[in-house]
Amino acid sequence: MGDDEEMVPVEVVGVRQHLVDDEIVVLLLDPAAELFVPILIGPSEASAIATAQAGIVPPRPMTHDLLRNVLTTLGVGLERVEITDLTDGVFHAALVLATGARVDSRASDAIALAVRTGSPVLCSAEVVAVAGVEASTKPAEQEMERFRRFLDQISPEDFEEGEEPPASPEPPRGLP
Repeated sequence: MGDDEEMVPVEVVGVRQHLVDDEIVVLLLDPAAELFVPILIGPSEASAIATAQAGIVPPRPMTHDLLRNVLTTLGVGLERVEITDLTDGVFHAALVLATGARVDSRASDAIALAVRTGSPVLCSAEVVAVAGVEASTKPAEQEMERFRRFLDQISPEDFEEGEEPPASPEPPRGLP
């Protein structure tokens, strides 16, 4: 990755399992582009990310906790995590330390460490463009707007008991 490549901030939405094929992904969201970047990960990494997001602290440090503890003991902060590349279906990442040093990493391990340290996760704009899937909430927003218009047009009297609407002469099509 070149130093001039554009990096965009992403949110770690969480870990999801596809029920049909049992694949596990961590979802990153680029809110500006309204795109999810799904990264296929293993069950150990999924557990590491999910437990950290849930605030669960194991009785003994797991691997990602250990790495965080080593960095803390050495006084070296994790500046950020960068998802830098997607090659042959494999996501590549880098840990960017407060010293400026860059450490090559698997994307899942980098994300697990970022969640533990509260460090930002950035993703190459090119990776977002190639791997991103639409996260638009427009249909939900449109449905909510329709509901708001409905609420604006009704009154409490519309819900009073008493008169029932006239029966329709024939049932709607497709119903018995």
